Amino acid sequence: MSPIKLLILLAFVAIVASLASGLVYLFKDDHDSKRLVKALTWRIGLSVALFVVLLVAYALGLITPGQL
Repeated sequence: MSPIKLLILLAFVAIVASLASGLVYLFKDDHDSKRLVKALTWRIGLSVALFVVLLVAYALGLITPGQL
């Protein structure tokens, strides 16, 4: 597995973990939503970073559409 694919996979795992922790905080915390906002902010940041990495990797020819 190439390093770029591993990076993409790890980013997906981190995004899903952040989303799951946000869901837990949504149900666990009653009135204090700081942890929920922080978890969802991390998810958004990771998603944007993954998108930028994908664009740069495509531009540099590290990944191609349809490549497995």
